[in-house]
Amino acid sequence: MSVTIKDVAREANVSVATVSRALNGHTNVTVELRGRVREVASRLRYMPHGAARSLITRRTQTIGAILPDLYGEFFSELMRGMDVAAREHNLHLLVSSSHGSAAETADALRALSGRVDGLLIMSPHADADLLAGNLPPSTPTVLMNTRANESDYHTIAIDNYGGARAMVAHLLACGHRRIAMIAGPDDNFDADERLRGYHDALAAATTPAGKPHVLRGDFSETSGYQAGVAIAAMQQRPHAVFAANDMMALGCLFALNEAALTVPGDIALAGFDDIPMARFVSPPLTTMRVNIAELGERAARTVIATLAGEQAPPCGVSAPQLIVRGSCCVRRTTPSTTHS
Repeated sequence: MSVTIKDVAREANVSVATVSRALNGHTNVTVELRGRVREVASRLRYMPHGAARSLITRRTQTIGAILPDLYGEFFSELMRGMDVAAREHNLHLLVSSSHGSAAETADALRALSGRVDGLLIMSPHADADLLAGNLPPSTPTVLMNTRANESDYHTIAIDNYGGARAMVAHLLACGHRRIAMIAGPDDNFDADERLRGYHDALAAATTPAGKPHVLRGDFSETSGYQAGVAIAAMQQRPHAVFAANDMMALGCLFALNEAALTVPGDIALAGFDDIPMARFVSPPLTTMRVNIAELGERAARTVIATLAGEQAPPCGVSAPQLIVRGSCCVRRTTPSTTHS
């Protein structure tokens, strides 16, 4: 049979309440007594019952995160940042994926209700109606890159639109005129904003630019590879390719290498996010840097501060930073191709 708190109290010759206070670090227990109780608990291999403790404290000591996916370096970095903040406060992190589905987002919200003290939500489907119907209003919540812009929740966002415009402007400044984009999935907030930034940057170009050419992807390396195969087969290839995230850019790079096209000699290539792998491919990837781990850490700290009744740190919008590496260089042109 498992050891109970009563067994620890009997062995230490103290009350159950004293054991509870000693194990929870209350200051009204002497250092000597706390050490004796903890020694007994360790010797008996006593494990506190989390559910019973939650009934008393009304806290689970857990924060939840709902993400669109759990695959890839972006989400790995995001969870790493969340975990850093959680561990600093002796909290656990419980993560669920919505798999890009509104129904699964709602299921995840209901499943985590009562199991976590606060929530971090990144979902393209987390609009006001979905949250109102599935999220208890008393749950401290931070929304990350969602369409919902509700004053009831703290929000943290990346300036996807501004970042995409800045990247296309950089490619234009390097002399590239035909700029294709590998866009993200439909009905995805990040993808939609980056695509909007791409179109507006081309429309606002002060030098002649080619027509927009958009290939659809789903943020995976495979979709980037497929787009790269299609680009390599074009009779009139783009001067540069802007992928809506680094994973697709890396897949595209592999396809272009397979087709014996050099980057950036034949086609310049750029991504978005600056995942750790971006700097270690050949050539290193030009990208818009999002401090992904910091994004997760900030979101977690905001929820933790709210749970503690403290003033939450400011959230707002983070501007990505242009990182220029070897996959993009100034285009060498001849008079006949300058405005092609």
